[in-house]
Amino acid sequence: MKALRRNMKELLRYPSAIVGGVVILFMIAVSIYTIITIPYNEAIRLWRGGEQVWSQLPKNVPPAWINYFRRDKLPNTIILDSAKGEAVKTVTPTDSGEKINLKYTFDFPYGQFPEEINLFVVPKYQKTPPFVSASWTTPDGREIRVTDFSAPTNQTYRVSQDTKLQRRVGGVPPLQGLFMAPDSEPPTTLPGTYQLDLDVVTFEKGADLDSTLVVYGKVYGIAGTDYLRRDLRIAIMWGMPIALAFGLVAALGTTILTMIIAAIGVWYGGWVDDIIQRITEVNLVLPFLPILIMVGTFYSRSIWVILSVTILLSIFGGAIKTYRANFMQIKESSYIEAARAYGASSWRLIFTYLIPRIIPLLIPGLVITIPSFVFLEASLAVLGLGDPVLPTWGKIIQDAESNGALYQGLYYWVLEPAVLLMITGLAFAMVGFALDRIFNPRLRGM
Repeated sequence: MKALRRNMKELLRYPSAIVGGVVILFMIAVSIYTIITIPYNEAIRLWRGGEQVWSQLPKNVPPAWINYFRRDKLPNTIILDSAKGEAVKTVTPTDSGEKINLKYTFDFPYGQFPEEINLFVVPKYQKTPPFVSASWTTPDGREIRVTDFSAPTNQTYRVSQDTKLQRRVGGVPPLQGLFMAPDSEPPTTLPGTYQLDLDVVTFEKGADLDSTLVVYGKVYGIAGTDYLRRDLRIAIMWGMPIALAFGLVAALGTTILTMIIAAIGVWYGGWVDDIIQRITEVNLVLPFLPILIMVGTFYSRSIWVILSVTILLSIFGGAIKTYRANFMQIKESSYIEAARAYGASSWRLIFTYLIPRIIPLLIPGLVITIPSFVFLEASLAVLGLGDPVLPTWGKIIQDAESNGALYQGLYYWVLEPAVLLMITGLAFAMVGFALDRIFNPRLRGM
């Protein structure tokens, strides 16, 4: 414990280690929060969901925070659900049913038109479906009749596809007609408070209707959306625990197994050491990435399979020769001879006397190795060999590349996961290099 406190105090002398440690702790906290708030099965359901899950989000829009850096603010997405009390609902009983008025009121202070307006209607009835009439009130008091329709099933009314509404607003596109300032040329928006009124007539006792008004903006959320309208926040947040878990498990598994195999080879020597060294030399000339690509292409792209193969291929790497050189020096130490003299078994000598001596040298390398495995998982995903189920940073980049994000100017789609990957690598590198200075006597004075 004294040594641990001493090393921690020494580590705090390096500002880079403090910054890197804070970043790593923050990532761990976010990972725990993500797992708790968005359980694994829910994350998979959301990420693999289709139009039913993401129909209320705009397509290919950047995050809302970019408005802080823009003079002309882009419209944010507005979602108002009457079932959640986000509309004023008035019910008036009639002889045969009810008259329901749903009043949606929202502010639109933007200088650009929205991408789309959809009305999602959910009726409840036994035999005769409700009838819906919609009207639109602009900030200057103009009232525009939008549409009338019967609602026999759950349905979506899309404003931009209504040719009758286009004729009512003077032949301009419906979205412009609803938000345009009168007599503006070129068409400009009229900022202010807008209102949509739904007058619903039901023909049965107990019948009801709820609806959701969605004004699709040009920005959304903290991370934006992709070509499937998915909220990238899901993959950004879940990519963090997946990246940390993959990097940590791969680094730990590789480092510990490599160290144990090297210690066994040094202690027993002879043909045991020869076999380990020959396997290492053969493995060093094998193409690491192409083998992983073959496994992902012909066998399985499961992240657990890729992780297992990664550890298996990395065990007999160059580090095994470094550990071997250290163990050969330790093997000749006087305390090893003393342990032999009182009858300690070979396995006790390996795990109690040999391995603990180089653990201080192992820790910095372990920390520095973690981001290399994080980048490996992301690289495989970018190549299309990532786990098809999990939402990861590499999967975001692969989707962006395959759907022409850079050609369309959707830079956020690539930059968000790429920046997080760089920050992850930098944080572990800063902590790892500081640990190397502390545990490696040759670097302490540098």
